[in-house]
Amino acid sequence: MVTAILLLLVTILCVWAIFRELKTKNFFAVLFAGASALIFGWFSVMTIWYNLFG
Repeated sequence: MVTAILLLLVTILCVWAIFRELKTKNFFAVLFAGASALIFGWFSVMTIWYNLFG
C-alpha cells in the first residue's frame, strides 16, 4: 500500500507540473508531465484496486 501512496504523490506532482508548464508555454514538458501523470496514475489506481479487491 505504501507503493500506491508514493505513486499517487508522484501523480499529483506531475499534474502540478502540467499546470506550471502550461503557464510558461513549455509544451514539450507538458507532454512528458502528462504522460508521466497518466502512467503513474494508472499504476497507483491499479495498485490500490489490487490491494483492496485482489
